[in-house]
Amino acid sequence: MAAIQGLRGTGQFDSDFRPKNYRELFTLLEPNGNAPLNALLSMASSEATDDPEFANFRDELPERKLSINNGAGYNDSATDLVIDSGADNLFAVAGTIVVNSATNEVMRVSADAGSTSLTVERNIGGTSHAITDGDELFIAGSAYAEGASSPTGVSFDATVASNFTQIFRTAFTVTETLRSTNLRTGDKEDELATKALKLHMSDIERAMFFSRKHEKDATSANPLRFTGGLMNTITNVIDRSTNTNTMTEKQFDDALIEDIFAFGSKQKIMFCGAKVAGHLQQFGKNRWQPTVVEGTYGVNLTQYSTFAGDLMVHLHPQFRQVPGMDNAAVILDFPYLSYRYLEGRDTQLLRDRQANDADQVKHEYLTECGLEMLQDKVHAVIKNWNLTA
Repeated sequence: MAAIQGLRGTGQFDSDFRPKNYRELFTLLEPNGNAPLNALLSMASSEATDDPEFANFRDELPERKLSINNGAGYNDSATDLVIDSGADNLFAVAGTIVVNSATNEVMRVSADAGSTSLTVERNIGGTSHAITDGDELFIAGSAYAEGASSPTGVSFDATVASNFTQIFRTAFTVTETLRSTNLRTGDKEDELATKALKLHMSDIERAMFFSRKHEKDATSANPLRFTGGLMNTITNVIDRSTNTNTMTEKQFDDALIEDIFAFGSKQKIMFCGAKVAGHLQQFGKNRWQPTVVEGTYGVNLTQYSTFAGDLMVHLHPQFRQVPGMDNAAVILDFPYLSYRYLEGRDTQLLRDRQANDADQVKHEYLTECGLEMLQDKVHAVIKNWNLTA
């Protein structure tokens, strides 16, 4: 049994699993149904929030790169350089070592960098080279003389990201006449309760993929909130529409190495459409030897092992139904996702919502929840992948 990073426990949903709420009950009944993301989130991190807007801090180490900005370039003795404006310039304090990635020339910063200026000592340990416009310099440590004073301090702050909980409601009614009728197909109320739960979880699943963060009438007594979905939140997008909608096996390998597995875990889950699944199947026949991981946490996954990392693939059933998603895929790093629900408002069945004089019963499922993405760059989206070669 393969373990999935970011999911609690070491097994799957089975007869020994005791659901704590209707969301987990649905997962137990139909893990490979219309809401596999929610099924896996049931085994991942879930956390209550006491406010409909929840926030998290995102922090990452900076790249610490600088770029030359001078059309004429510089000769091999120039020491005052103009660079592109950027936050990473602040890390180039006096004593910092920078290396020209194009020529491998090593330089030492002789004065704290400005917003667009850099003063350096050239020719450290070798022959200096001409510098070309656009050359990228990267920070490679620091060097200070014996007895020197400490350098200028540099720090950086985390960024804040937030999302909203959204109220999902799915109601169903049964007339008192129908409740009293003996049906060969079984109890109609129980049947409708099961179907309504499936629709309810399907709605949440679609919102977590396709909704957009928004708050309407925020200052009123009855604001309307929408949770931000993955397709509108993930910024690492690989769009093949500018490449005649084609991605070859080599291009996909490059995307895995340079984009998909550039940050985060070495194991990620891909929810894909039918066309993308077909492309991966063809690649797998040629080289990858895909391994089916049956029943893992109740969701069947196919594992593609590469040098970049392990891709756990699931053909999402709703991507067959949503226009434009057959040629798309969403790659998720589960340690950096969390299901958030408003305290006391996780999925529940509220009974007897009918009017006092109604000759029927009305029940509804209600959930107030949202999806928290703890980091952005660890996830990816592939769009418009129609063809392969």
